[in-house]
This record gives sequence, C-alpha cells and structure tokens, in this order.
Amino acid sequence: MSPTTLYRRVAVAEAITWALLLLGMFLKYVTETTEVMVRIGGMIHGAVFLAYCLTTVLVAVDQRWSLKNVVLGLLCAVPPFVTVWFERYAEKRGLLDSRWRLRDEAPSGLLERLAAWLVRKPLQGLVVGVVAVAVLFAGAMLAGPPV
Repeated sequence: MSPTTLYRRVAVAEAITWALLLLGMFLKYVTETTEVMVRIGGMIHGAVFLAYCLTTVLVAVDQRWSLKNVVLGLLCAVPPFVTVWFERYAEKRGLLDSRWRLRDEAPSGLLERLAAWLVRKPLQGLVVGVVAVAVLFAGAMLAGPPV
C-alpha cells in the first residue's frame, strides 16, 4: 500500500469515527435517549485518532515532511473532519508520494531506521502499529475519560 493510499484511508476513518462520536453526543445531549453511542463512538474514535497520529508520523518521516507540516497534520485530528482536508492538502502539495522512500533508500537516524523497518516489513509493521495503538489506548483509559 502506498503512503498516499494509507494516509487517505486512515484520514477518512478518523473523520468517520468523528461522525460516530458526534452522533452519540447528539443522542446523549440533545435527544437525551442514550449514551451508549458516546461510549462506543468515543472508544472507536480514540483508537482511530491514535492510529491517525502514528500514521502521520510514519508518513512524515518517510516523506521528509517539515516540522510545520507534521504539527499541522497532527493538529488536524482535533477538529472534526479536518483530517480529510489535510490529506487532500498534503497530496496537492506533493507531501504524499506513491512509493515509500525508505523501502529503497538507506535510512539515517533512529526515526528513519524505525520507519524503514516498518515499511520494509509491512505485516510486522501493521502488528507493531496495532500494538502501539493498544498500549497508548490502554494508557489513555487508565488516565480516565476526557473531561
């Protein structure tokens, strides 16, 4: 899977989970019918939010984004649906290539070596990503729900 395809899918998934969470909030606070959708939508959104942030960092390292673009990409996960805008922005600005640079190029530095390993071994990279999201999610759950 190319960086463009991966980033697009995760950005869209993050926006969809925002919609689930907002629907849950509507049901809880406006119609006062149920809060189950807030719990379910919130948990799903939290996991996908973390996946989006990790994907942003991976793609940014591989594609050599500036710090400004990395921060902008991460901040775009906070307001609803803005990840889709940022993905389109990144593609139009040439920040997303159709190939993983670190599959072929020699990495330099710790972050590039880690990113190179992840993109050269996609199955193991997926497992590492899922485990990373699970660990971060568990840490967030231990810290307690957002205020």
